[in-house]
Amino acid sequence: MRMALAEASKGLGRTSPNPCVGAVIVNNGKVVGRGYHKKAGTPHAEIHALADAGELAQGGTMYVTLEPCNHTGRTPPCSHAVARAGITRVVIGLCDPNPVASGGITFLRNRGIKVTTKVCEDECGCLNLPFLKHITTGLPWVVMKAGTSLDGKLTYQAGRGGAITSIESRAEVHRLRDRFDAILIGARTLDIDNPSLTTRLGNAEDGRDPLRIILDSQLRSDPSSHMLHQNSPAETWIFCTENAPVEKQTVLEENDARIFRVKETEQGHVDLREVLKRLDENNVLSVLVEGGATVHGSFLAAGLVDEVYLFMAPFFIGDAGEPLLRGYSVLSREEAIPLVQVDVQKIGMDCLIHGYTQEPHVWYSTNGKNCSDQQNE
Repeated sequence: MRMALAEASKGLGRTSPNPCVGAVIVNNGKVVGRGYHKKAGTPHAEIHALADAGELAQGGTMYVTLEPCNHTGRTPPCSHAVARAGITRVVIGLCDPNPVASGGITFLRNRGIKVTTKVCEDECGCLNLPFLKHITTGLPWVVMKAGTSLDGKLTYQAGRGGAITSIESRAEVHRLRDRFDAILIGARTLDIDNPSLTTRLGNAEDGRDPLRIILDSQLRSDPSSHMLHQNSPAETWIFCTENAPVEKQTVLEENDARIFRVKETEQGHVDLREVLKRLDENNVLSVLVEGGATVHGSFLAAGLVDEVYLFMAPFFIGDAGEPLLRGYSVLSREEAIPLVQVDVQKIGMDCLIHGYTQEPHVWYSTNGKNCSDQQNE
């Protein structure tokens, strides 16, 4: 199953709105086929693994990270292909929560194929948290990412940019970007940093640029900014309020930006929940929020952050720096949102703190009868 997980991870950031899935076929103690889902609308992992195994799939065991689909969508049902190939046992990591696609386990068992479920369920679930949240809530998975000093400052001086974290941390950020459907920043960060928001992994790696999202309530974005004039296949989308100036929209659209108008909050900001809903409707299932302070604070205050990556450089900046958060505060430890499953590691000279705002199993715990441990064979 961990080999299947390694296959599935090759599809990270490339399969939305589908999940990342990997499959491995074993026969007589030897791996005879492997495959992973590469892109929505293309063959699923099981089909690639069966093609790789060929006739050696007959009488074999398939390990697959997600329950084989049992419906005809853009591709035929994988459960039927598995049965036709003569697979005699299927080991599944995660049961499919999608009511449209589920039912593969029942189909396989009804045809005398032995099925075992929940093998490496935690790993399979964590690999597909964006998909699981999308199916459950209709909203994308939101990750807060920031690079700060030890005293939590995003910049050396308010209103001015400048790198704080190490080269190693910045390289890790680009690897993160490669896995996400979209990157999101606020208009002030665009004005201060004029970033490209591209993925730069080096010549040896095949990176991809995520969709670029700007929150700009009154369309103050500079139409000459880097992200609108660079060699990148990814689009730039700008979310503004319903009363933003039409003439500014026209200029930005002439520079290849797509404009989305959403409701306005009492504070005059775009409604974040509506932004996320619109993104999800456009098959954007994972969003890497890169700031700035007001954007981070707004997402936290709205309870919309699912996961956190905080890179901290080993020095202090002091009063002149921009804080990590604006518009968010708590009065006691009891009011705070504690991270769970916290992991701390050294990245170059920096420290990376990673965690979730709630236990990941909330999104993939299964209680349907087809996934019952009592039915495992």
